Amino acid sequence: MFEKVFVTGGSGYVGHVLTPRLLARGHKVTVYDTLFFGSRLPNHPNLKVVKGDIRDTEKLSEAVKGHDAVLHLACISNDASFELDENLSKTINYDCFESLVLTCKNAGAKRFVYCSSSSVYGVSESSDVTEDHPLVPLTLYNKYKGLCEPLLWKYNSDDFTSVVIRPATVCGYSPRTRLDLSVNILTNHAVNKGTITVFGGAQMRPNLHIEDMVDAYELMLAAPHEKIHRETFNIGFQNHSIANIAEIAKSVVEEEFAGRAPIKIVTTPSDDNRSYHVNSDKIYRALGFRPKRTIEDAVRDLARAFRNHLLPESFDNDWYYNVRTMKKLEAQ
Repeated sequence: MFEKVFVTGGSGYVGHVLTPRLLARGHKVTVYDTLFFGSRLPNHPNLKVVKGDIRDTEKLSEAVKGHDAVLHLACISNDASFELDENLSKTINYDCFESLVLTCKNAGAKRFVYCSSSSVYGVSESSDVTEDHPLVPLTLYNKYKGLCEPLLWKYNSDDFTSVVIRPATVCGYSPRTRLDLSVNILTNHAVNKGTITVFGGAQMRPNLHIEDMVDAYELMLAAPHEKIHRETFNIGFQNHSIANIAEIAKSVVEEEFAGRAPIKIVTTPSDDNRSYHVNSDKIYRALGFRPKRTIEDAVRDLARAFRNHLLPESFDNDWYYNVRTMKKLEAQ
């Protein structure tokens, strides 16, 4: 087991589920994060949170010393975030990546897991998009995520295990829930507006429950070098159209909040054409990984969080929305 794990972006949406899980498994964890969204991580003797920017190579180099493995989650996340200053996103998502990899290797890390994105595929008519499918980015986010991948391979060696994962859009509840992702958006509208607005609807999107995302990270730490080194894995199992996800949200929320039915679905045009059907057979063949949870589970978890007042002011509080928070902070 890798005793000391370094997690960039470990105080984000996924990080708030991943970090406690790693601690529970007995890892010593350092989270390196700008803390744009603060931190609700546990007060734990084996956790160290460093407020830092991955572009600050000197600070990063000092923080990562002595760590066995690196999980690189930090980025300006999702396509809409490029409404922000383009330079902010480019410098964080791409320009500093090669330096970050080299810094981690030189500091003695033995494993580097890069969280790319299944959105690198852009639009595809293929019935099954596998890892060798051409990358056709539609946005700068997709583009830079994809461009980082070959940079990692430059530094792989027998004593530096390198692996790329391309997760689907994550959904479900976290102590730092994002409400700007498709399943979470539709659930919020169903619970708190009684009407779900669908933009387009025909676009195919793969989704992944946040707990399954964390399972995949744990697997990347546990897997033998020879099974994952220099490999790329899709992690996205439930491929649904946006219209179908809306129907799932409607059905589950009507079950959880009997008094809210019937929830209406309104469809309007969209200029977001991203659509792809991701095939994740490779990670099952190589490592036996299958998800344990569904979109329905994610919607139910969120609905119960709303009912238990864990997500107050879900439309008005900028904290749930990446772009709104970073604009407010004037991040640069």
